[in-house]
Amino acid sequence: MPKPRKKRIVSFDPEVTYFKPRGVPLSELEEVVLVVEEVEALRLADFEGLDQVKAAKKMKVSQSTFNRILTAANKKVAEALVLGKAIKVEGGDYVMPIGRGMGRGLGLGAGRGLGRGGGRGRMGGPLAAGPGGSCVCSKCGQEAPHQVGVPCMQQKCPQCGSPMVRKG
Repeated sequence: MPKPRKKRIVSFDPEVTYFKPRGVPLSELEEVVLVVEEVEALRLADFEGLDQVKAAKKMKVSQSTFNRILTAANKKVAEALVLGKAIKVEGGDYVMPIGRGMGRGLGLGAGRGLGRGGGRGRMGGPLAAGPGGSCVCSKCGQEAPHQVGVPCMQQKCPQCGSPMVRKG
């Protein structure tokens, strides 16, 4: 019997879970599905700029496992860009540390492979996380009011200039 797969640690719950080419009706698009741990690998390696050893430690996996996750994510993103497919973020086999996550969920709960919404077609939108609230800097903790229709990741911290994340 094979060894059970170890859950990956994910500290980011993406606010936006669907991307599509502009001008192409959704009904005509094929989808590429990125699981949440693949988005986390892209965030750690490409957005945060961590080397694979440090990123693997954050996800509590080996460097070779992190490399496989990152390679799969890069291949899927490239496929979507080159072939004009939509990207859907859902599912996976991960755990979010309670109170340590970034993004909409702030680490509330564990991934169970069903994706957020359990396949009920939830796609978000400008008010998906609610009209009010605030954004918080992941580096220095500075808070700023959330601007409706603008993802927190697009706002810069007024104190240190880092991208903001949604406060739960």
